[in-house]
Amino acid sequence: MSLRELNNMGLTTPSMAPPDRTVHIVLDDFGNLGRAYRETDEEQADLETVIGSLLAGEFSNPVRIVAFNTTEGWARDVSQGVAWEVVRRAEKEGKWLVQGTHQFVVFHTGKNDALRLENSLL
Repeated sequence: MSLRELNNMGLTTPSMAPPDRTVHIVLDDFGNLGRAYRETDEEQADLETVIGSLLAGEFSNPVRIVAFNTTEGWARDVSQGVAWEVVRRAEKEGKWLVQGTHQFVVFHTGKNDALRLENSLL
């Protein structure tokens, strides 16, 4: 039976896509074990949670952050924008970055901006 026939009978299959919102996932590098997109609870896949997790040092060695919205049909690398926001918040909160997050920031914003953050905390 086709999906159209099921829909005509009032029977539908649940959507496997997340609700209409933007999802953020982090590619983490585990060294010899390789890289993997971190498993994330649906409610924890928002931008605020990812930034908070980076500031808290919850990733081993974050490499890239990808945002996507299946309803709108797009996906993009948002690593640079997230890195800048991490720098801004770390400065505002007077927080030092753990090594993995620091390397992520250096790669996506440049070494000078990471040093500027460190100097502001001294």
